[in-house]
Amino acid sequence: MKPGRITLFFACIIVALAIICAIFPSDGVSVGSHSFYLPTIHDLAETTSSSQKIEKERIADSILAEVSQLSDSISYLQTFSDSSDIRFWLPDSLYFADFWEAAENSIEQRRIVRILHYGDSQIEMDRITSQLRIYMQETFGGGGPGMIPYRTIIPSLSVNQSTSGSLTHLSSFGDSTVTRSRGNYGPMMQSFRMNGEATLRIRAASHASVDHHVKAFSNIRLVYNNRSGTLKSTLSTKQSQEKDPREIKDEGVGSMVWRLDTSSTIVTLSTHGNADLYCVTVDNGPGVAVDNIPMRGCSGQQFTLVDQHLLTEAYAQLDVGIIILQFGGNSVPYLTSEKAISTYCHSMGKQIDYIHHCCPKAKILFVGPSDMSTRHKGVLQTYPMLPVLIDSLIATANSHNAAYWSIYHAMGGWNSMLHWNKKGLAGSDYIHFSQQGADKMGAKLAEAFADNYKLFCMRRRLNQHNED
Repeated sequence: MKPGRITLFFACIIVALAIICAIFPSDGVSVGSHSFYLPTIHDLAETTSSSQKIEKERIADSILAEVSQLSDSISYLQTFSDSSDIRFWLPDSLYFADFWEAAENSIEQRRIVRILHYGDSQIEMDRITSQLRIYMQETFGGGGPGMIPYRTIIPSLSVNQSTSGSLTHLSSFGDSTVTRSRGNYGPMMQSFRMNGEATLRIRAASHASVDHHVKAFSNIRLVYNNRSGTLKSTLSTKQSQEKDPREIKDEGVGSMVWRLDTSSTIVTLSTHGNADLYCVTVDNGPGVAVDNIPMRGCSGQQFTLVDQHLLTEAYAQLDVGIIILQFGGNSVPYLTSEKAISTYCHSMGKQIDYIHHCCPKAKILFVGPSDMSTRHKGVLQTYPMLPVLIDSLIATANSHNAAYWSIYHAMGGWNSMLHWNKKGLAGSDYIHFSQQGADKMGAKLAEAFADNYKLFCMRRRLNQHNED
């Protein structure tokens, strides 16, 4: 039987029953010694109304119970977070809310929301960053190793690259052999000046320890400064050759974008002309990208060395949600007084303000130094002024509208480096993590973000209930 006829059949039954109830005597019908009754239309209406009232009360009680449970859960998780060794120190409780919303909507909106993780040698080779990337891409989607320089300076475990051609390395950091520039560095605090031709070959890492999310690419972007309007570039894959990027800016800072129909494990970028090549982003579909940007030997004071207009234009080519600044460790041995700490923190406040100005939509997270050991009267112990430095950095970050996360507290505080070293989680210099230690610390940072996201989701549900 057709669905329409079935619906009509049941409608007729209901109408027939209603008619019978309407004409059936209210005092019933007697048959022998038995009496039969049917409910009247009025009785049915009252019963229905009563049932609806009971159901509404049940739903209301259920909502109140859920609201109460949500409030208790939020209170508990907030208290736990505020006392946890992996807590965030936030300028306000909803600091990362805009990022979480952007991450949730990134697939639907076909966006690649970026987290730029700057740091010193502690994050070299994609250490710490890789664990955060795994959490973000498992939770919100996305893939690929993220942002890389046009030529390898420090190898990464998450991607293989090789470059040929005549390129001059310009950098705001590094030893005296590095060529300096007048602020023309880009979002990686460095660039490669090309006068002629250059080729970059990118190949996915193949070893089993690498997360599967980074092993394929479908979205490639070259960010550049086209100094003479002569820049040309071609992207080749195993399957095809993309001769025309989406757009080429004739002059100034811009980006070329290639979106592949199918993901590839090998791409080759052939470029020629006169230009400064700032970076290449290697992603796989929409979602969240987490970029590892190590700056060996840096104290975090290099950002103001980049031309403000150029850095603003370069960030504008990227959809940046969070900028992580992991610095301070290289300065710890020299910060031996409160005055020296005050001077350093004042400088870091300027760096944070500068980044806010150049990338106003991004949230900033400052990740402070780990526990570090030095010898005092022949005994290894934490640098005496390290706790003072960390308290000052927390206050500085929050007063400049940035969040703070403490590796020192996540390790366990005073003299925790000694325990990490004994467990094989830190090196013999009592400064750097081993690979195992870096993975553990990266997982702790990811857990801190996961806790904050849970709080965000709970608060949103509570607000929705309150609005209803």
